[in-house]
Amino acid sequence: MELRQLRHFAAVCEEQHFTRAAEYLGITQSGLSASIRALERDLDAQLLLRTTRRVSPTPTGRLLWAEAQRILSAADGLRDLVADGDGVRGTLALGTEQCMGVVEAAPLLHSYRSLHPQVAINLQQAATGQLMDQVRAGLLDAALVAGPLEGEGGADLLRISEEPLMLLAGPDHAIDAGDVLAQLEREDYVDLHPGWGARDCADLAFAEFGITRRVALQVNDVYTLLDLVRRRMGVAVVPRPVVDKPQAAGLRSAPLPGGTRWRVGLATPRGSHPSGATRAFLDLLREEHPIDDSHA
Repeated sequence: MELRQLRHFAAVCEEQHFTRAAEYLGITQSGLSASIRALERDLDAQLLLRTTRRVSPTPTGRLLWAEAQRILSAADGLRDLVADGDGVRGTLALGTEQCMGVVEAAPLLHSYRSLHPQVAINLQQAATGQLMDQVRAGLLDAALVAGPLEGEGGADLLRISEEPLMLLAGPDHAIDAGDVLAQLEREDYVDLHPGWGARDCADLAFAEFGITRRVALQVNDVYTLLDLVRRRMGVAVVPRPVVDKPQAAGLRSAPLPGGTRWRVGLATPRGSHPSGATRAFLDLLREEHPIDDSHA
């Protein structure tokens, strides 16, 4: 049994799909399949249940998956401990939601690379729900996430910011800022897919209001959402930073009532020992953004 095989096995468990896991690892699917079969032979146990649609760990596989995450984290820590004696090296696997406004990955990574040019950076952009799953599985060192950010089991969370939600409508759309709640049931909505932080916040807010809303159009990026709102295809519920984007100029907005807040934070695997590369990123983040360690 090799560390390489454990990394392959952990990736398949996380992605629940051989093709996606192979793409994530940067190896061929046939090579990944051969590695998993060799691991099962070495351990004399079936570790995965394979169907045409998905792959999932067996009960034995789930036990190995949990242990593999601890072993891989420890191995990465040892590698970075040795490398730290000659400057920060290693790999930083970072996830992020898009267009958060409060904190963006690109300028942070530009500063990071200038300080630590020997670190290899792997950046993945995805919905917060997916990013949290990968953090819990130890496939990401850290992730900039957004949403309600409450009860995020299996991960440690540093709070960076929180913002109110806004109702956003087309330039000539009438918004009654004095009675937004009465208007909410009458509208059609444009929104991101479930799992994105802003969508999860909107769903939570409407559940608190006891209002059922019709999401007529679902998109995967903020700029398409803004374009559809501008074209009067529906209204949207967005975090306040979205209203400040240049692409939202001329759109009408009003604060959404209620207590739901859109929060931004940095998630890391719970109880892990961050590598030197990850610690350096955390230090840079703290320098450039206030961090609420009381919610860690």
